[in-house]
Amino acid sequence: MNEARLYIVSTGPGTIDLIPQAAREAIKKSECIIGYKTYIDMITPLIGGKDVFGNGMRQEIDRCTLAVNTLRDGRDVAMICGGDAGVFSLAGLIFELAEEAEYDQITVIPGITAATAAAALLGAPLIHDFVVLSLSDLLTEADLIKRRVKMAIEGDYVLVLYNPKSIKRLELYNWVLEEYRANCSSETPVGIVRNGYRKDQSVVCLTLEEAFTRQDLVDMRTVVVIGNSSTKRVGDRMITPRGYNV
Repeated sequence: MNEARLYIVSTGPGTIDLIPQAAREAIKKSECIIGYKTYIDMITPLIGGKDVFGNGMRQEIDRCTLAVNTLRDGRDVAMICGGDAGVFSLAGLIFELAEEAEYDQITVIPGITAATAAAALLGAPLIHDFVVLSLSDLLTEADLIKRRVKMAIEGDYVLVLYNPKSIKRLELYNWVLEEYRANCSSETPVGIVRNGYRKDQSVVCLTLEEAFTRQDLVDMRTVVVIGNSSTKRVGDRMITPRGYNV
């Protein structure tokens, strides 16, 4: 009987200090480590002499297929995911590729996702209801992303943007700012966190109007947090009140 385990390991925003203990234990138990090469490089001190397979962007199906096949071969394996494996990551794809009978052999280790990591650096912008959207249109049509942004504005949610802009994809982030300009105050706080908890970390809090002129701060390594009508900018911090009678 195959008693092997597949651990879907969340390693957090990028520093070993923020990797959960359960993730460390899963890495320790595993014979084989699989993941996006950048994420594997971040945890090199935890790997030891294990078998390691790392590849690049847009090879997610290959990595997850290898992880499931390694499980079927009877070997304990850790699939390494940055942030939280269940948030814009590979936990879902693993379950899609695995058979239902194998689900009991799969363990998802939660971690710190980019939204909460960025929020901690900005202060407390996510204390009330918020929406997390990715602006990457590789797997989601741009029209659907735009519809969801409009609904977030209409609902007065704090909005967290993953993958806001790439070298080739510039228009969608600018469209989001324009949509906010048309419907919200120009003083709406906008937090921009690049490389949070990594080398070259940058944390900036601007107004919506200022964000238009500082689009140079934004790329694929950036998380953007746009406040709601209650969010306050206090110095370089963002605070969204929960509603306590202070």
